[in-house]
Amino acid sequence: MILTRDALLAHYPRSARPVLRANFIASADGAVAVDGLSAGLQGPGDKEIFDHLRTVCDALVVAAGTVRAERYDALRLTEADRAWRRANGLPEFPLMVIVSGSLDLDPEQLVFSDAPVRPIVLTHHAAPAGAPVREVAEVIAVGDEHVDLAAGVRVLHGRGATQVLCEGGPGLFGALIAADLVDELCLTVAPMLAGGAAGRIAHGPPTPPRRMSLGHALPHEDMLFLRYVRA
Repeated sequence: MILTRDALLAHYPRSARPVLRANFIASADGAVAVDGLSAGLQGPGDKEIFDHLRTVCDALVVAAGTVRAERYDALRLTEADRAWRRANGLPEFPLMVIVSGSLDLDPEQLVFSDAPVRPIVLTHHAAPAGAPVREVAEVIAVGDEHVDLAAGVRVLHGRGATQVLCEGGPGLFGALIAADLVDELCLTVAPMLAGGAAGRIAHGPPTPPRRMSLGHALPHEDMLFLRYVRA
């Protein structure tokens, strides 16, 4: 696979309809992390696809725990990626959306302090009223005591953000599956056996299986890039 912009766009396109796409990486034996971080699984081609999926999305949704653990910085794109978005009638930057029931987020973390666009935090009505993150983000309550993810997605759609990308973590992905909100899964399989006690890419309440179709399977060096879409 040649990782040009046109090739990536052909394999990972924007859709004419609203789509929630999840992007994850796992080892060949199913581990979602090495030493607690996904960075230990990365390899050739993974960053290019990771960056492309961010470039073509309208909103990037991430759980607060992932923001803390992976030390997320601001959602900034390269000048070439911003130019592509402008040329295609999109805002220069996607929305950064963080899901947090506790609002336990550091307002000085770069994801907030260096943000080109004020981030959104999806929470619930029982969340702490005095949380410092309210000063640096637009906090939107959806749900009484738990974050109503379906309502949160509707809020994003109402703002024109119909191409939604989820980067995790596993708890958020499992909750999105339980709410039947996932339309696509982009899964990178890293050529390693991680062993250990690392979890899988999704965990949450039991739900009926959702049938998916394989959109493509792209090998690049020893990495394998899979895209599944709702059947």
